[in-house]
Amino acid sequence: MRKQKITISVVGGSSIGTSVEGLAEKVGTMIAQLGCVLVCGGLGGAMEAAAKGAQKAGGITIGILPGKEKDDANPHIDIALPTSIGYARNTIVACSADIIVALPGSYGTNSEICYGLVYSRPVIDLGNWNIDGMTHAKNVEDAREKIEQIIKKLQQS
Repeated sequence: MRKQKITISVVGGSSIGTSVEGLAEKVGTMIAQLGCVLVCGGLGGAMEAAAKGAQKAGGITIGILPGKEKDDANPHIDIALPTSIGYARNTIVACSADIIVALPGSYGTNSEICYGLVYSRPVIDLGNWNIDGMTHAKNVEDAREKIEQIIKKLQQS
C-alpha cells in the first residue's frame, strides 16, 4: 500500500487569459480537495492560479523553479525548489508527478506533456492538446473523475 501523498503536476502557460486563470484555479482547488500535493513550475500564469486554488483549499503546493532563488516563486507556493537549470526543470515537473494535468500553454507546456508521456505518467488533457497518449477531459469535473480512478489504482499498488 502506498504511503506517500499523491503528487499532481499542473502544467500550463505563463501568459494566460482570465478563462484559463479560472480553469487553473479550479484545478488547483480540486487537487487540494482530493488530498493531493500540487506541483508546478512555481512562477506566474497557470502555475500561480493553480497554486492559488490549491492553497485556498488547504492544499500543499511545490514550485520547481527554473532559477536559483526561492524568492522567484509566486506567493502561493509553500515549498520552493530552485534548480538553476532553466527549462530543463520541466523534466522534474513531469517526473515528480504521479499524474499530470495539462492546461493551455505553449512550448514549455508541450515539453512537460511529452516528458510526462516518456515517463509513463497519466496526462489529463484540459488544454485541447490532442496528443496521442493523453486522456482528454471535457471539464474539471470530468478530470476529477478520471484522476480519482487513477488514484485508486495508485493506492492499490
